[in-house]
Amino acid sequence: METAKSGAHDTYCALMLQAAGVIRLRYVECSQDTSLSPAAANELADAFEGIANGDPEFDQIDPKEAIALAHRLLDDDHPELSRLWPESR
Repeated sequence: METAKSGAHDTYCALMLQAAGVIRLRYVECSQDTSLSPAAANELADAFEGIANGDPEFDQIDPKEAIALAHRLLDDDHPELSRLWPESR
């Protein structure tokens, strides 16, 4: 039972880190998508990394919403519809 919990946690963390990488690649490094500023993209990527690393600063973020946004980012399926998506500046 403990192994299943550990495996689920590892998968969750890997998903958060993958989402952070996609954000940085798509919105910071390549800058092809301008719907999110590089600064806002870095903040969001930092949040995903903080969640993955168990940083208490990000404890208030709903894990289900973070998972949903991560999947939207990976699928490139309207991530801007997420409540976690930064507002346009």
